[in-house]
Amino acid sequence: METFLQGAADALQFSSVIAVIGGIFLGYVVGVLPGLSRPAALSVAVPITYAMSPIAAIAFLVGVTKASAAGGATGAILLNTPGEPSSAATTFDGHPLAKKGEATRALKVALYASVFGDLVATVVLILLAAPLASFALKMGPVEMVSVMIFALTFIAALSGSSLTRGVISGVFGLFLATIGLDPESATPRMTFGMIELFDGIPLIAATVGMLAFTEMMVQTQTMFAQRKSGASATRFAPETNKRLSRADIFRVFPVTLRATGIGIGAGILPGLGPTIGAFLSYAINKRMAKPGDCYGEGDLKGVAATEAADNAVLPASLIPLFAIGLPGSVSAAILVSAFMLHGVQPGPLVFEQHPRLIYGIYVSMIVASFVMLIVGRLGLTLFAKATRLPLIVIIPFVILFCVVGTYLQRDTIFPVLAMLTLGGVGFVMQRYGYSVITFLIGFVIGPLFELSLRQALIVTNHSISQIAQHPIAMVFLAASVFAVFFFIKRKA
Repeated sequence: METFLQGAADALQFSSVIAVIGGIFLGYVVGVLPGLSRPAALSVAVPITYAMSPIAAIAFLVGVTKASAAGGATGAILLNTPGEPSSAATTFDGHPLAKKGEATRALKVALYASVFGDLVATVVLILLAAPLASFALKMGPVEMVSVMIFALTFIAALSGSSLTRGVISGVFGLFLATIGLDPESATPRMTFGMIELFDGIPLIAATVGMLAFTEMMVQTQTMFAQRKSGASATRFAPETNKRLSRADIFRVFPVTLRATGIGIGAGILPGLGPTIGAFLSYAINKRMAKPGDCYGEGDLKGVAATEAADNAVLPASLIPLFAIGLPGSVSAAILVSAFMLHGVQPGPLVFEQHPRLIYGIYVSMIVASFVMLIVGRLGLTLFAKATRLPLIVIIPFVILFCVVGTYLQRDTIFPVLAMLTLGGVGFVMQRYGYSVITFLIGFVIGPLFELSLRQALIVTNHSISQIAQHPIAMVFLAASVFAVFFFIKRKA
């Protein structure tokens, strides 16, 4: 108890609280601007923490990570251009709500769901780090393949009215994910002699191009069509209702709770990350929709489903990091460098060697959750005013941020060219009814799926019967079969 109080006192020092607040503000900026991802922001922020105390440094980085997840919903709702890949699923219902004049309500749900998911996952981290981390150790290649197959089956849930086009989009994403060096032999695949493609197509370039830049092309086309026809250029209906009623809260809460659980699971399992967690949560909650729900057309439940899961991933991904030294997400992996910079090696011994620091980090994470709520709530009015800006002002700025954010990922022009090219591809796909979202699901899952599949083939000696020795994999495969059967039955 004394050690806990000492850690809490460290976390509540003026310097530590200021570090949290600074990280929250920086994180919101990173989240709102398209292309500036959490990993990129953390990579830049880690060296800044060198002169800080260990608790202030980790608190600052945690603030950046948490707020960028929450801030990514702002662009997704108001501009249909998510600042984070994991916020892409928020566009499904967030932007339609803004178009209907409910931007403020959508932003409130996104904020509250984000804070709830983050806070609950933090409590789970504090209470169940060691037991849940032991489960993560059981997830070998065979289990990871089954999880990926389970996630891929939900492409159908996001493919719109055409299952065929949805599958084609997902397979196209998987195909492009294979570009680069072979993970086993390091042989270049479909690089056409370009060194820039050895690392594959950058995820940020694909996400920003397919979502943000494509959306700006669509908006530009719409703007010119409206001018030519003389129609009104109003993008959003007037906001007549900005309040969340008790009925809204009670209606959204079960989805938020379920999405938080899904996000925690995605965080505990190494490799899944917030993007897959958010998409998976949306797909599951969409399949569990009740009569009257209108997922994809502007439903508050859809916003809560993605944002709660997205923000629950980070605290949960620290569970395997603290307990076994294995990061559960890219952001958690970058935090390892911050720990080591201050002489702390994450792993089972960290609870014995640095208990005061760990307790201080726990308290800082809880403080960050409440600071994020305050900052986000104060910024709602400012963010909602973006709905009044004309397209001719918004489009150039969004494209500028897309270019700058993509360029900063590698400090070369190649990611920008990839972003512009994929933006054009996304524009054509949307025009002919192919989902760019299902493409991104396949693209995100692709590298991990290929690597895990190859490892699983080695583990099972290319024998399907060996899967029976992996009960966790059997559970996920059975769930995948059930999901496909359920989808076909609903389409029939």
